Amino acid sequence: MHDVQIRPEIVERVLKRRGRYHVFDALDPAATAFVIIDMQNTFVAPGAPAEVPAARGIADDINRLTAALRPLGVKVIWVTQANTHDATGSDWDMFFENFVAADVRRRTIESLAPDREGQKIWHALAVDPSDLRLTKNRYSALIPGSSPLERVLRSHRIENILIGGTKTNVCCEATARDAMMMDFRVVMVADCCAALSDDEHRATLETFIQQFGDVMTAAEVLAVLGPKPGERRS
Repeated sequence: MHDVQIRPEIVERVLKRRGRYHVFDALDPAATAFVIIDMQNTFVAPGAPAEVPAARGIADDINRLTAALRPLGVKVIWVTQANTHDATGSDWDMFFENFVAADVRRRTIESLAPDREGQKIWHALAVDPSDLRLTKNRYSALIPGSSPLERVLRSHRIENILIGGTKTNVCCEATARDAMMMDFRVVMVADCCAALSDDEHRATLETFIQQFGDVMTAAEVLAVLGPKPGERRS
């Protein structure tokens, strides 16, 4: 995991703007989903064409959090990237032709093809039969046409979204930003997200806490999902 902290000047700015650091002090577990982005072989496996080495370091943190969330009634949703292609091109040529290095382009396209090895969730992650599995074909799982995530969230009456996975500053951030703008309450789970560098990871967290939602550790998430003083969980 990334050993970084949001800088004091950003904390000061947040406190000045709204008078408190955390946006949310209570989240209803029954209305909450943990959306885990792109923790698949294409991005996590050593030597994979789009490898994010730090992603392997958050697997245990994700497992601990999902194990604690499921008994509370929080819905766990795994979202992976998949892109179709044929001899004439892919369903996202804009991305592959302009943002993927030529020497790994073919490997990346093949790895992201539906039902290939690259689609499999990293083996160190514990997926429960009660979890949901979805695929997306863009950075954000919530833009129109990317995935059925919004429909699934609405059908489960989800109001709060916890975001984990990789990359913090790309697909996690893109999905989280769109979720906030669709009126979901969003928390980036800092120790369950991974990027290519500490600086990129921190930049997303600092932007998010100021403008889009909350940033918490897994322990802090569990604290706001717990019963309030004097209450008992049924």
